[in-house]
Amino acid sequence: MAAEPGAVSVDMGAKTLRREDRVPIWNPKFETMPRRHVGRLQAERLKKIVAYASERVPFYNKKFAQARMSAADIDSLDDLKRLPFTEKSDLRDHYPFGLFAVPRDQIARIHGSSGTTGKPTVAGYTRADLDVWAEVMARALSMAGVTNQDRIHNAYGYGLFTGGLGVHIGADRIGASVVPISSGLTKRQVMLLEDIGATVLTCTPSYALVIAEAVDEQRIDVQRRFKLRLGIFGAEPWTENIRQEIEARLNLRALNIYGLAEIIGPGVAQECEHQNGMHIFEDLFLPEVIDPNTGEPLPFGEEGELVLTTLAKEAMPLIRYRTRDRTRLFTGPCACGRTLVRMDRILGRTDDMLTVRGVNVFPQVIEKTLLSFDEVEPHYQIVVDRPKNQLDTVEVVAEASPRLFQPTQTERREELRRTVENELAQTLGVSVDVKLAGPKTLERSEGKTRRIIDKRQLQ
Repeated sequence: MAAEPGAVSVDMGAKTLRREDRVPIWNPKFETMPRRHVGRLQAERLKKIVAYASERVPFYNKKFAQARMSAADIDSLDDLKRLPFTEKSDLRDHYPFGLFAVPRDQIARIHGSSGTTGKPTVAGYTRADLDVWAEVMARALSMAGVTNQDRIHNAYGYGLFTGGLGVHIGADRIGASVVPISSGLTKRQVMLLEDIGATVLTCTPSYALVIAEAVDEQRIDVQRRFKLRLGIFGAEPWTENIRQEIEARLNLRALNIYGLAEIIGPGVAQECEHQNGMHIFEDLFLPEVIDPNTGEPLPFGEEGELVLTTLAKEAMPLIRYRTRDRTRLFTGPCACGRTLVRMDRILGRTDDMLTVRGVNVFPQVIEKTLLSFDEVEPHYQIVVDRPKNQLDTVEVVAEASPRLFQPTQTERREELRRTVENELAQTLGVSVDVKLAGPKTLERSEGKTRRIIDKRQLQ
């Protein structure tokens, strides 16, 4: 973006790696920057990106004018809260190219959402944006412990979804080998994990569990026949219980990665080996947490909605984009040596929170409760309904351990069902009907798993 007026120049800290080199911190200049310098850099880049967006995107020119704000009014990060939000609906309203800041002949790549609820949201990338993406993914993979000695079994989807290609360009940047298998054909995936000897697995956490299930079916001794040591999982919320399940069944260390296509794709934030929150690459993405109801910024440590501003995006800059992801931000020293602010795991969505008979119900709380029982498997579905002229109902269908479906275990299965039902009622503050299903009853997903069916929206 350096060639354009008001654009942001980004120092990529490029390196030439030898095969024997190990790079625990890919870009120390930005990943270990003193906190006071981080704020100064962000304020400078915020001012430039606001000017850039206002000049090139009519949507932002109008929005800033309505808010009576311009780049000239930004003196520090304190002025961030005076800028208007960007909503996902704005992307849909300006589909496909209405928020692009460059001519279409400068667009090198287009990604987007799956469009399962209508037309997809579209995200454009210039060549410089792709270079930024490769940079943050190189940082993320290095932070996880990936080196040029690793073989990455990349089971994220390739296509409009950013997961597969995002991991791929980062792996190319650091010199790691990639098996670009995408998702699906799980038995073949298991075969290749063994035959090729991948050391790193990348996919959604739900698909990692599908792979683990296939491994169990084939009675494969992962410690003896697999070489996996590390997994990098994201694209959907997952709990600590799911992490422990994956680590135990696949014999690897499971780390969280965060990103979204609208901002860049995977690589906005990454968990380091200490598994204590995901470090956000703040020189490129400016994070804040707000009260989802009032829009007011919240201090470090308080849970709310994550809002992100791109500080170096050419094709489609986004200012104060409401992600609808619930998390919290925190600072403080990390044993890995990075000074970057960290975000907690995604605790759910502000827009998939269920309101049942006036009570706010978060699916992640249901998952955490279910998986606190050893005999409940990590496969479940939540069905919300509103029978005619009746109150809302919540049904939770969860697969249970195969041994509970032996003829002698009927009483134990019913006892467990009642216990889970009571625990959920006490935790949620609303009654829930629990059904324990047999193995393989619920549909498996190769990508993001659909956990919630809200039939009230279908009536």
